[in-house]
Amino acid sequence: MKKFVIVLAAGKGTRMKSKSYKVLNKICGKTMVEYVVEAAQATEPDKIVTIVGNGAEEVKKVLAGKSEFVLQKKQLGTGDAVLTAADELAKENGATLVITGDTPLFTGETFQKLFDYHQSKGNAATVLTAQAANPFGYGRIIRDDQGNVLRIVEQKDGTAEELETNEINTGVFCFDNRKLFSALKQVNNHNAQGEYYLTDVLEILRNQGERIGAYKMPDFSESLGVNDRLALAQATKTMQKRINEKHMANGVTFIDPETAYVDVNVKIGCDTQIEGNVVIKGNTEIGDNCVITSGTRIVDSKIGNNVTVTSSTIEQAEMADFSDIGPNSHLRPQAIIRKGAHIGNFVEIKSAEIGENTKVGHLTYVGDATLGKDVNVGCGTIFANYDGVKKDHTNVGDHAFIGSGATLVAPVNIADHAFVAADSTITKDVAKFDMAIARGRQVNKPDYWHKLPLSNDSNWQ
Repeated sequence: MKKFVIVLAAGKGTRMKSKSYKVLNKICGKTMVEYVVEAAQATEPDKIVTIVGNGAEEVKKVLAGKSEFVLQKKQLGTGDAVLTAADELAKENGATLVITGDTPLFTGETFQKLFDYHQSKGNAATVLTAQAANPFGYGRIIRDDQGNVLRIVEQKDGTAEELETNEINTGVFCFDNRKLFSALKQVNNHNAQGEYYLTDVLEILRNQGERIGAYKMPDFSESLGVNDRLALAQATKTMQKRINEKHMANGVTFIDPETAYVDVNVKIGCDTQIEGNVVIKGNTEIGDNCVITSGTRIVDSKIGNNVTVTSSTIEQAEMADFSDIGPNSHLRPQAIIRKGAHIGNFVEIKSAEIGENTKVGHLTYVGDATLGKDVNVGCGTIFANYDGVKKDHTNVGDHAFIGSGATLVAPVNIADHAFVAADSTITKDVAKFDMAIARGRQVNKPDYWHKLPLSNDSNWQ
């Protein structure tokens, strides 16, 4: 049996109150429509067709290479949307899965079970249903006394008796492909919304004597449709639980998984410990035996093995094995921390490489610089890389010593084994084994206190 998938992704989603089109809102680092299409891909279909409308070009860009596309020029309902795919699919034999692009929690396993059930029962149409504790807003499944599906009634069109049922339509259907497109031509818009409902196909097929079935999935949470910010938050919480549980199954320790936010593409190694109130986003990779403490934020970065990150921010940066940072430090883009290096508290590093076993202890800014191995950078050091027009580079050689409060004005080179005295402002290169001292000579003024008007004030004596 051939398998086809139609993804409905044409609506703008005004209830989201977003400048982004609804299906392009992200959950754990990935757009909703990507989750839907990737779940569909898991069933290995012969073709996926996505119906686009609002934001068509943006949706196509996100799904490039994963789907074919058909444009719905006017949003006239789900039935009309599916009918726009007629040129692509109407002549095909097989089963067609119809899903919406705003249901990111469905899994490929559920879609495959629906396909299998549909085929095994020989149905013309099979609706995916679930039992809802609070079915308000969902279409209701109306069955006869034998349990056969009669029709689906939308919230606005149902009678009081029909709306009492709590078996709901998840918005996912499996159809005999040819029968689907034949029935769609008979759908009208005589309803409260004035739209062409895909759900009307079920009653049309039933009236033609076709078999209509329903597959009830066990996990209602998968069916959540995201129409507003509240639902987006609910979907994010559910997806985050899945992600964290997957990492825990692979050997990662979460001290408080409910407060640790981890994007779907993040990779974390075995025996790494993640504390609560940690955010890890983008394409971040974290190695084995790391400790990531509370208050840390890591984005699109690579963290090696046996690394400790203490309450710090890391963005598009790298930390090699056995290095550590924090608390309250910041690695900005293109910061590279080599093996065993120590970055202490209140340090900011940007576009700089910190060599092996080098120590940048505290209250320091390092920008546009290359530091060798075993360098010591004293407290309060500033790498002055910007003159107001352009940025220049500073090089510090192996085993160099930079005293506290020093300012290195780029471009400048500090050679291997060179010394910079505390509180020096360095504007010239420092040769190997030399010490640079660049500060005013200390002058003590004897008995200066007694020259002040306050010297005779009892409050100051």
